[in-house]
Amino acid sequence: MRRAIIMVQDLVMVLVAVALSLILSQSRLSFAAFSAGGLACWALIVIIAHLLFRACGLYNTVWRFASTPDFFNILKGCGSLTVVLYLASLAFRFFFQPVSGLNERQFIVFFLVSFTIISAPRLYYRFLRDGASWRILRRAPGDVPVKQALFIGRLSEADVIVRFTRAAAPAEYAIAGIMATEADAPLGTRIQGVPVVALRPRLVEVLEDYVKGTESLDLLIFGNGAERDIEDYAELVRVARHSGIAVVQFSGLSELGQGGKLVLDAVEMETIMRRSAVATDTARIGAFVGGKRVLVTGGAGSIGRVLVKRALELGAEAVLVADNSEFGIFQLDQLIDDKDRDRLTSRIVDVTDRPHMLRLVSEFKPSILFHAAALKHVPLLEENWEAAIETNVFGTLACAEVAAECGVPQFLLISSDKAVDPTSVLGVTKRAAEQIVSSLHETHAAPSRLHAGAQHALGVHGSGTKFVAVRFGNVFGSNGSVATIFQAQIEAGGPVTITDRRMTRYFMTVAEAVDLVIMSAADAEQRRGRDDYAIYMLDMGKPVPILEVAETMIRMAGKSPYTDIPIRLTGIRPGEKLHETLHGENEQVVKLDIAKIFGLRSDVVEWRRIEAALPALVAAMHDRDKAAALAILAGLSLAEEHAGASARAMPKTAGQIG
Repeated sequence: MRRAIIMVQDLVMVLVAVALSLILSQSRLSFAAFSAGGLACWALIVIIAHLLFRACGLYNTVWRFASTPDFFNILKGCGSLTVVLYLASLAFRFFFQPVSGLNERQFIVFFLVSFTIISAPRLYYRFLRDGASWRILRRAPGDVPVKQALFIGRLSEADVIVRFTRAAAPAEYAIAGIMATEADAPLGTRIQGVPVVALRPRLVEVLEDYVKGTESLDLLIFGNGAERDIEDYAELVRVARHSGIAVVQFSGLSELGQGGKLVLDAVEMETIMRRSAVATDTARIGAFVGGKRVLVTGGAGSIGRVLVKRALELGAEAVLVADNSEFGIFQLDQLIDDKDRDRLTSRIVDVTDRPHMLRLVSEFKPSILFHAAALKHVPLLEENWEAAIETNVFGTLACAEVAAECGVPQFLLISSDKAVDPTSVLGVTKRAAEQIVSSLHETHAAPSRLHAGAQHALGVHGSGTKFVAVRFGNVFGSNGSVATIFQAQIEAGGPVTITDRRMTRYFMTVAEAVDLVIMSAADAEQRRGRDDYAIYMLDMGKPVPILEVAETMIRMAGKSPYTDIPIRLTGIRPGEKLHETLHGENEQVVKLDIAKIFGLRSDVVEWRRIEAALPALVAAMHDRDKAAALAILAGLSLAEEHAGASARAMPKTAGQIG
């Protein structure tokens, strides 16, 4: 009905334009306007105008969203109509009889008048819809007051957001100012009447001044991808939250057919880590995983379960989960979509149970084995060091041996930055696990280097399993991470406990960690010779102060740090460091052709040294001699320093530095 009314209105405007053009040009037609011939002429003009206007797309847009392309369509329609009518008049005069009082001047006036009076109602309606007067007229006495907001992002997005916030019914937000991320944006100019109040790199400074002098500011809206584009993103969020201003992020539009609505997502802690998010090459990891059989040890853990879901999403033929947590497997099962359940199998098994793992792997025949099973809580493992060695060292060894014996094409270990210059039981055991994988990577790359006994024990017969490890920092929100601990403490009313205000950590999201693991495996599959790497590492940007994480999470819960929720310092716990590092001094970082992922080259412990250390390690555990056990594991790190000398007699491989 609305479209029909608009069509009738446009046709009336065309007739008015014809009359006005004749009047303004002071023309005298040779026939009466309301004669039979005159009425036939008006009817013909109406039919031609309607067909041309429809062909030019005048009725494909709702008035409230009319924009420059729509006014160009009106221009095109009026121009086409003018040309057609002019050509029709020439044909009529040529074939029938001349019409006095009609010339080119009238058609020029007709074009200008028709475009003006057809565009004017649309333009005036947009003016009313976009202006404050419309909101005042539409607002009922009980309506919630409109929230005042600042927008930080690109000017192109600002234009869209300002328009849609004004078009929303009822109005929820009013953009009070725009802080442009383009350094060359025109400061002081206006986008649909809203001023550009700040440019990079003065965003933080201007926001601080703005919130101090604007008590009514309720909302800070970031543009899509602002966490990657703005270096001071985390600081801007901190300033806003400290001032009690809600923070959201624009991610798109919805409900366009019913007036348009902005999609604004809450800014979570994962988005304010001090680095850009790692872009995922979905096509590459999908091609790598698609159609393959995947086994994930520790698949019910925080990283493992996301790895399982991701493998299913990427089209794995089948996924097998091996985990010793019955409840964890139950929780994982609840997260899997019904369409994927027939491709998922779960088994309750301890990774240190070599016969059981051998049976699983030989029956399932995976193409990739992701080894995510590990114990990882630093203070807890200081007391339970035997369990740490059993799971993190011997569990890794058992799974690696099984992978080699069963001919699994690829084995990938999930490692940790705790393995670099380790000071804790967790770090020492993860470092030993890396050494096992690196040594197997080296020997399987060149099986002839192994003596016959080792070849038989590991199932190496000329073409080995590809062994690699992926090293990264803390995973935000994983089981036992500071995020989950802080969240529980905040919900309990505090206090939030941190060990030292100077402590920093690297953080990444679970999704990033999983995609990094898969991408590393995909890259490792293609590498051979000198360009082969046993260990991959993510560029995790700047470390984040743990104190800042605690303060931010408290503010995100709607509380004030130190006032509503106290923060208490407890002192560094056994095994903890103030600052973690991602690579050691003896490791060479190599930039790859993958964004934010590096290869590591380091001296490799020879397999016979590891073989020699294992019986002594078992004996130390039997005697419950923690010092001796840790000394044996630490001795493997020392062995690395001497590995280069004995390795120089052999050809260099990717795992060695001469």
